[in-house]
Amino acid sequence: MTLNWEQVIVHAEDPAGLGRWWAEALGWVEVYSDDDEFEIRPAPDVTPGLDFVRLNEAKKAKSRLHLDFRPEDQAAEVDRLLAHGARRVDIGQGEQPWVVLADPEGNEFCILGQRSA
Repeated sequence: MTLNWEQVIVHAEDPAGLGRWWAEALGWVEVYSDDDEFEIRPAPDVTPGLDFVRLNEAKKAKSRLHLDFRPEDQAAEVDRLLAHGARRVDIGQGEQPWVVLADPEGNEFCILGQRSA
C-alpha cells in the first residue's frame, strides 16, 4: 500500500483570508475556493498543499501541529513575515535558535536558523 501526502488541513474562522495570507507568505497559488474552504499549493499540480477549512470558533490553545520553515536568511525572513502580519509568540520555547511566529489567526509556525554542518 502506498500513501501520498495530499495536504495539511488548517481550521480557520476565515478560510479565504487566512489562505490568501499563507499563499502570499509562501509564494503559493490558489487551487480551490468556496465559502468554507480555500486550498493552496506550491504549484497547481504539486502536493502537499494547505487546505483552510472553516471552523466557527477561535483557536483556544497551543497548536498540536505546526509548520517549520528553514530560510536562507532567518532574520530577513522573520522581518518579512512580521511586516506581512505575523507576530512573535512565546509558547514556552525559551532561548532557541528558531523563532516562533503566529499567523493572523494565531497558528504557530517556526522560522529555523541555519542547519548545522
